This record gives sequence, structure tokens and C-alpha cells, in this order.
Amino acid sequence: MSDKQQYVVDSINAGNSWRLFKIMAEFVEGFETLDSIYPAVTIFGSARVKPGDEAYELTYEIAKKLATHGYHVITGGGPGVMEAGNKGAKDGGAKSVGLNIVLPFEQSPNPFSTMKLDFQYFFVRKVMFVKYAQAYIGMPGGFGTLDEIFEALTLIQTKRIKPFPVILVGTHYWGGLIEWIKNTLMDGKFISPEDLDIVTLLDDPDEVVHTIKKYVII
Repeated sequence: MSDKQQYVVDSINAGNSWRLFKIMAEFVEGFETLDSIYPAVTIFGSARVKPGDEAYELTYEIAKKLATHGYHVITGGGPGVMEAGNKGAKDGGAKSVGLNIVLPFEQSPNPFSTMKLDFQYFFVRKVMFVKYAQAYIGMPGGFGTLDEIFEALTLIQTKRIKPFPVILVGTHYWGGLIEWIKNTLMDGKFISPEDLDIVTLLDDPDEVVHTIKKYVII
């Protein structure tokens, strides 16, 4: 290996070492900031919905109801469903937590988070979502929402975390996915019938709150 090639390799390794310190710093800041958040519900959903859209207004209603029942709300801290969740929590008098991720598009912090953290690394942010949530709520959303929901389902299924409610809100939106899981995954024996019990499909905000209250007693 030439001196120039060795220099490039050493520079890459040094960069990786410093990256570890950045990752550790994000974990430490997250743990120290969120340690007092209990009980909390994490709400996921699309960043692309607007005030007045059904998903936005429904998220706001659910978050506010949760807040008035003593639950803090954690979101990804951005616009759309995340904004609605933070706004509902704030208006309901609970802690409104926004865990923002730096992205080249879509993601900018909403003004309704009373506690804010910025993350560079998705996987660190994911740890914060699952570590400090006593329930997950999935509103209509895209790949990011599916990613977070299925990660929680996998962790619960494999007993890597203590089970907690995973609620999908919107039969019209999520019903096709649930049917596919039943007809393809379960019928094909890729999952067990009891795995379907991990997720709950609801429409009524009051039922969402009631379901969480049954499992997360304050």
C-alpha cells in the first residue's frame, strides 16, 4: 500500500472513531433529556398532511385526549401528523416532545414541541422512541411510519422489549395491510396467529385512549 493510500485509510478510520463519539453524545443527550418522561405515547404519521386534513385533526384530538388523561406525547418533531400530535399534547397540558431528524426535505421542527431534541442518526432516534414510550400509535403515513411500527412489532414478537399497545388508527387506511398480513403472512405460516394480537386497529379516539389506559395505568 502506498503512503497516499495508507493516509486515506487512516483518515477514514479516524473519521469512524470520531463518529462513535457523536453517536454516544446523541444517546447521552437523549437519555438525560427524556429520563423524566413518563408515561408517554409515541405517535407516528405522515409529515405531508396539513391542518384541516382528516389525519391531522384526528391526531390532534387523540393527542389532546391523551394529554388530559395524564399521558405525555412523543413525535418525530416535524410537520404534519407530528405537528398535530405535539399541538394536541401542548394544548392538553402534557409534555410535548419532538425528536427531530435532520433531513434534506420535509423535516423541519414544528413550533408546538415543549421539549426538543435534534438527531443526526436515525437509529439513535429510534431507540428514544421505543425506550420512552408505553404505547405506539400509527396514524396514516408512509415508509417512515411503516418502518417504526414494524420495528416495534418485531421487537415485541421476538420478546426483545416488554409488550406494549401498538395501535393503528384508521380502518380505511390500515385495513388492507391487516388483511394482507392475515391472508399472506399468517396463511403462509410466516407468522403465528397470536402475532396478530400485537397490533390493534381502531377508529374512535376514545377507544384509542381507553385501550392505552387498560395497559398503561398511571
